[in-house]
Amino acid sequence: MRVRSPLRPGTRCAVDRASSADLVMLALDRRDVPEQVGGILLLDSGPAFDLRTAEATLAERVQAVPRLRQRLMPAPPGCGRPVWIDEADFDIIRHVRPVPCPAPGDEQALLDVAARLVADPLPRSAPLWSAAFVTGLAGDRVALVLVLHHVLADGIGGLAVLDTLVDSVISDPPTRLPMREFPRRPPSTAELAIDAWRSRVRALSRLPSIWPRVRTSVAAAGGLQPGRAAACSLLQPTGPRRQLAVVRADLALLRAAAHRLGGTVNDVVLAAVAGALHAVLEHRAESVNTFVISVPVAVRRSATVGQLGNQVSPMLVSVPGEGSLDGRVRQVAAQTRARKAAATEVLPPALIGPVFRVAARLGLVHRYMCRQRQLHTLVTNLHGPDRPLTFAGAPVDDLIPVALGDAGNATVSFDALSYAGTLSITVVADPDHVPDLPLLAAALQAELAAAGTGPPGADRPR
Repeated sequence: MRVRSPLRPGTRCAVDRASSADLVMLALDRRDVPEQVGGILLLDSGPAFDLRTAEATLAERVQAVPRLRQRLMPAPPGCGRPVWIDEADFDIIRHVRPVPCPAPGDEQALLDVAARLVADPLPRSAPLWSAAFVTGLAGDRVALVLVLHHVLADGIGGLAVLDTLVDSVISDPPTRLPMREFPRRPPSTAELAIDAWRSRVRALSRLPSIWPRVRTSVAAAGGLQPGRAAACSLLQPTGPRRQLAVVRADLALLRAAAHRLGGTVNDVVLAAVAGALHAVLEHRAESVNTFVISVPVAVRRSATVGQLGNQVSPMLVSVPGEGSLDGRVRQVAAQTRARKAAATEVLPPALIGPVFRVAARLGLVHRYMCRQRQLHTLVTNLHGPDRPLTFAGAPVDDLIPVALGDAGNATVSFDALSYAGTLSITVVADPDHVPDLPLLAAALQAELAAAGTGPPGADRPR
């Protein structure tokens, strides 16, 4: 579906800029490993499911998400950060395509297809997203794989986009924005210059109050001189290939275990990840007792399709990999309680962004990331929809997260997302350095099962 309408030069133009944190994500982008996130919606399509109708449904709902019909335009020199502008000749056909899944069409085959789709670089000259309907799955099912560039949205923003694209749930509060005029004219050079200078004046006025908060947030990320992560085979310069595995757990059981131990579901996940990594390294005849895990902390609790972009701050947590799971969860909970509030104070990249972007363009950031000894792995965790979703009338049986990007020397990472009572954790690994991915997935599954079972006599949800 192509959208064409005349530009109205007399209308007032709002300047919608990418934030400094967004541009940090853009600076991290590499052609072979783009900073892109995705979601796999496994649809219980059934014989009545019509692919063309599903594509038309997606095309219609994309119109309610302004960012999906915008591209990022560099501003003229001296006129500030790049600006989101409407793509006047937006054509949904350029973004949506059918993709056949190779035999046998099982979950691993779907994950392999999704890994390739999320790793396919999105062209900067167009709106930074794509969608693919994966056909040929076992049971005649269809999967919808949505891909967003990280500059467009963080995890919470991505969930807001998803909420607008799936079928409405009548009992949910409305989150969609009213349709606006499209396309709006792009801002003039004069408007950009005026807006840029106003932004600089506002930034200067906020400096005295920001610096104390920055110190607090940097402390949550490990401080200016963080401890060194123990050397092990988990830390090796990664290549462009990625392989995925998924483990699942009952969310109610994990939540009950977390409540019993004075923590959160995320604390349980971190303890389980560390236990699984410890088991894999033992199998490799290596001994690491404590793992340093980077946890992105959301500065906001929710978002709408009119408030996307990136608002996360890093938090480093030292997690024991051995000992009882209960003891590990309690240790993790004590750390996260102390650091989480500090991590949400402010976004350090918003202040160091210009220096960071120059260093990234010179290749210095990638070089550091390939040699860093600050962390072993990254774990993201998002609270997804509590109730089952449908798309184009088809139930969404499963919702699987996928996040890719320059991993530096971190050979494995973990993306967790809850959906309709199930927590799914996608293990993202460099297959050249993690040939034992099935062992890692099985170890993580065992850790989550142990957390859900609890010690004898523990309360269980009814």
